[in-house]
Amino acid sequence: MVLSKKRARKVIEEIIALYPDAQPTLNFRNHFELLIAVMLSAQTTDLAVNKVTPALFAAYPTPQAMAKATPKELEKYISKLGLYRNKAKFMQTCAQELVEKYDGVVPHTREELESLAGVGRKTTNVVLSIGFGIPAFAVDTHVGRICKHHNIVKKSATPLETEKRVMEVLPPEEWLPAHQAMILFGRQVCHPKNPECHKFPQLYEFD
Repeated sequence: MVLSKKRARKVIEEIIALYPDAQPTLNFRNHFELLIAVMLSAQTTDLAVNKVTPALFAAYPTPQAMAKATPKELEKYISKLGLYRNKAKFMQTCAQELVEKYDGVVPHTREELESLAGVGRKTTNVVLSIGFGIPAFAVDTHVGRICKHHNIVKKSATPLETEKRVMEVLPPEEWLPAHQAMILFGRQVCHPKNPECHKFPQLYEFD
């Protein structure tokens, strides 16, 4: 049974209350670094990404520099990450598109971001919300798992259905805090195997 909007909102707000100061765990200094770091984080951990990005960004600090590299050259910096060959191709093409279409500046509309090579909806939502402060809600594996485990969405919900449901349940100013808190809650409590959510009875107490 999927929870009512009121109950779903309470569950998410209780998770936010557990991690009120949750911050992004990817390291970045500007919009370009954020975009690349989020692209690299697909199917790998933020920790692994943070290990490779200092050398990568030292060698290719701008879209202009990265656009001139070959995917083979980029591969050397990210070879410890999953899908690194594909990611290297996407990074290089994305950097070229930033230079050619946007004068090397990361755009801040959904349509423009999603037009870039290797940039899907999740990456777009992260860049909009964290990079530009534009309300958006990104659904990663942790968020999807928590929403299903706590009946915020049905078990068969797609990432897009999950995104729409959370945006329906919460006011826009809570979308980013919810995303950040859910990532930590997913890592520390709501594990894929043996979730420990029962240790937090407030998640199950409804008026």
